Amino acid sequence: MVDVTGKTSNGCTYEGDYRPGSAGRVHWSVTFRRNGDYAGMRHGIVHGMHGIEEATVDAAVHGDIESIWTQAT
Repeated sequence: MVDVTGKTSNGCTYEGDYRPGSAGRVHWSVTFRRNGDYAGMRHGIVHGMHGIEEATVDAAVHGDIESIWTQAT
């Protein structure tokens, strides 16, 4: 498991983790906060990550988190 933290373009911070699954999938789960208050949770899967460098996987996970959260709020 890899810890993941960041801040979305709409001002929410997030923290959680991701882990490799089977067939090149990476599963992630994070909790969002706005100004320190709970704002929600999301989880997702990034496909096509088999044999990809860790930095690229990390960037793909952050991008997916950003996309999922900003489209939902």
